[in-house]
Order: sequence, then C-alpha cells, then structure tokens
Amino acid sequence: MIEITFYGHSAFLITIDGKKVLFDPFITPNEKAQSIDIFKISPDYVLVSHGHADHVADVEEIAKQSGAMVVSNFEIISWFQQKGIENVHPMNHGGSKVFDFGRVKYVNAVHSSTLPDNSPGGNPGGFVIETASGTFYYAGDTALTYDMKLIGEEFSIDFAILPIGDNFTMGIDDALKAADFVGTDKIIGMHYDTFPYIVLDREQANQKANAARKELVLLEIGEKIILGK
Repeated sequence: MIEITFYGHSAFLITIDGKKVLFDPFITPNEKAQSIDIFKISPDYVLVSHGHADHVADVEEIAKQSGAMVVSNFEIISWFQQKGIENVHPMNHGGSKVFDFGRVKYVNAVHSSTLPDNSPGGNPGGFVIETASGTFYYAGDTALTYDMKLIGEEFSIDFAILPIGDNFTMGIDDALKAADFVGTDKIIGMHYDTFPYIVLDREQANQKANAARKELVLLEIGEKIILGK
C-alpha cells in the first residue's frame, strides 16, 4: 500500500508499507501550508531532488528532529553534513540503491540547483521508486526531456508526480507528454499555485488532461490518498 500526503508545493509524504518517505519539504516558509506541523511528520527518509530553497527549506530541521536519512546528490548531502546531519546517503545520476522500502534510482532533470547560501547544489534530479506495492516517478523540478522515455522503457510506472506550474518547470502540456514518455495515465500535480509566477488554471489543466485521457490529481494541502497494491 502506498499512502500519499500532500504538504504543498512539491512536498509529499509517501508511506510505503509502513516506511515514511518525505520529498522536498518546503512547508514552514509556505504561507499556504501553515496548518502543517513539521514536527508531527517524523519521516524515516527525506529525499531531496535539488538544492533550491523551495525544496530544502525544512530538511535540516526535520532530519535533526526525526533522525531520518537524507538522500540526495553528493553535493547536497555534503552541504547537509556540514550542518551536522550524519544519517545521509549520497547518490548521483543513473545510480540506484535498495532501501528497506524499495529501490531508488536517481534520474535526470533539466533545471538548476543552487543551495540557499549560494553553494553549488550539483545537478538536479528526480527519483524512480520501485516497491512491492507499486512503482512511481517523482520528477522534481524539470523541463520535458527525452530521457523520460528511458524511464518508461526500464520501469512500469503506476503514477508520476510531475511539476505542472509552468514558468520554472513544465506546464500541463509538457507534463502530459512526460506521462506518455514514462508510460503512465495517472499524474499527481506539484509545483503550482505557491507563487504568483506558477498559478495554475485548474479548469484548463483538467480539460487538457481529460482530452489526453490522463487522470490529473490535484491534492489539497493535508489531503491523503491511497494508491498501489
């Protein structure tokens, strides 16, 4: 069973057979997510796609409070180690690692990645998570890329968490193509509505998804859904 809780922007807690995996926590600075208490999340893992502040803002606080393992690229992990976080696992593009909740592969993203203090954040990425309960793609911030076709060739993707806010990432049109590339009909939207630059026309996005015969899931902050076997 895979339980998905949305914490706003690109932050998701995904519970996989009892293990709690948190992605890109940007919660306390997000005015739309003030109802969320980060100290009640207590994840087992924190996966970080890239170094921008709207993806790493709460990583240090949550990792130190919970003891969660932080997983990201080498540069981001090194940065957090300098902040005293010891439970870490570095990765890089094309590499995979089996954790107790499933196999994680760190895949390409087309974006930028500078940490909040202007330290280099390495190259941005996304994650494919392969588990006994299902396989999904968390894209991070990215443009549409043909590399996504390789994901569809290697994995049977049950659903994809894709940025749809446009301007800084893919918009809905490219996200629908990305879903085709990775081979799924179910998109969970992220990276929209948080800032004026990325306000989503929900009616238009749903119309385009319906026309493409895709299911577009737009969660409310704090909402939970259950997917998988």
